[in-house]
Amino acid sequence: MKIKDVTFIASYPKASECPEGVKPEFAFIGRSNVGKSSLINMLTNKKGIAKVSVTPGKTQLINFFEINESWYLVDLPGYGYARASKTKKESFSKIIRSYLTQRSTLYLAFILIDIRHPLQAIDREFIDWCGANSVPFSIVFTKSDKIGRSQVSPNVQTIIKELLKSWNELPPHFVSSAETKEGQKDILDYISSVIDASSIEVNQEVINE
Repeated sequence: MKIKDVTFIASYPKASECPEGVKPEFAFIGRSNVGKSSLINMLTNKKGIAKVSVTPGKTQLINFFEINESWYLVDLPGYGYARASKTKKESFSKIIRSYLTQRSTLYLAFILIDIRHPLQAIDREFIDWCGANSVPFSIVFTKSDKIGRSQVSPNVQTIIKELLKSWNELPPHFVSSAETKEGQKDILDYISSVIDASSIEVNQEVINE
């Protein structure tokens, strides 16, 4: 898939206020400071489309971007920012939970994990929560350029091994770098394949009717 057109739609404080319609939605979420905004800018080839900040926890709303006039890229608030107040944390959690569980047009959530660190408890908890609530997801390991190439595979496998202690199997995962654009093609092609597969299912249902 090639992204030719990116349009910022709006920011929403609640899932219930997000756009109505049938366009597929692909959400991006992770711990604060995981490199989410940089990844979104890299995927869209639009520098600054998602605001990168030195202050973690900057995204506080549900941000919608229309891609190629055919699907939405959704930038969700980060979770687990230690300096956020308890009220803010609860607000973010409610926003995240309601969006992920209420949006029938959500095709997939990409959960971002910093490849440089061991699996964090909050990442495990969030991934397990997605599983328990039937939220479709894939994992994107970010900041691969920040470690040596020889460390990439071992770091990924260590985290996957930890997750498999509570999972029989995991969905696809991707390694990415906002600096080198590693993972750009793989992630976008995967999004395209998910959309195509869904279209086939819908057409088959129509035929069966």
